[in-house]
Amino acid sequence: MSSERTQTDSTETHYSQTCRTLFDDSDSRRDEMHDSLEAWIEQFAELSDEARASAELQEWLDVQSRFHDYSYRNTLLIKHQCPEATKVAGYNTWQNEFDRHVSNGESAIWIWAPIIAKRCPECGNSQSYHASSNCEYEETPPDEWEKGLVGFKPVPVFDVSQTEGEPLPDLDTEARGDGNEDELLKALLDVAPELGVRVNIVPPEEWSHGSAAGVCTERSTYDCSLLVEVRDDDNDAQVASVLAHEYAHALLHFDVDDADEREKREVEAESTAYVVSQYFGLDASRSALYVAAWDGEPAETIQERLERIVGTAREIIGAVDTEQ
Repeated sequence: MSSERTQTDSTETHYSQTCRTLFDDSDSRRDEMHDSLEAWIEQFAELSDEARASAELQEWLDVQSRFHDYSYRNTLLIKHQCPEATKVAGYNTWQNEFDRHVSNGESAIWIWAPIIAKRCPECGNSQSYHASSNCEYEETPPDEWEKGLVGFKPVPVFDVSQTEGEPLPDLDTEARGDGNEDELLKALLDVAPELGVRVNIVPPEEWSHGSAAGVCTERSTYDCSLLVEVRDDDNDAQVASVLAHEYAHALLHFDVDDADEREKREVEAESTAYVVSQYFGLDASRSALYVAAWDGEPAETIQERLERIVGTAREIIGAVDTEQ
């Protein structure tokens, strides 16, 4: 027990030391960003203290909920460089679009940005990399290739808290639970078909699922849609929150038969629901972010789970935002 405790303490200390990571050296920045991401995932996978692992997961989810359209790699980078960040943009964007300037002495937050260029239809490389590869594609000349993603590069951004100047425009909060829960609930109900779900809002006197506030019960043999049932409530925010949770459960593990994997997907679903609920300003307290089910999994599997959380949350949020 003594050695296990020492290992846990050592890992937790390392986490606190890396919480304000800086990538100052331009020559080594790309490699350091790659290596840091791998190290952070490895460290998370090795955390033996469940409470600490759950706290680390929630801290990342809080950042992910503020940057739901970012990859988990970029939100991890933001978490370890500026965990309080709420809105980031490049130096020139702050100046030209928001009439704000970066304060003196502020350090950039480094994230990955996509590189879009003409790429070989066969190997997918840009012209320069294609020329040095073994690809022999010659059907169309390079100047006729279509543009696409060929890689990523480090780019500097700054949080609004690192800038000064004109106030930011008021953000549209209609879909964020700020007194407009009825509109949010309507939007969540309207996007059900797009998510492959049917929804029944059941009166309390007809509810047959005990203390559960919502359930995902069956798949239709007609159109393969999933049935989600939610107990009605006078509080639209409560119904919307439960519905967001059930969407996450339905999309992530309804058809998973293996009991072990279902338990692990439960953590993914609760994490997804947390991101969605936080984004829309709903009560996220129902999410049970206990990651014991992931204990002992390799870093590669943890990465896959983080990607599923991001992708599912983005699907639900994107559908509702479009509906609004």
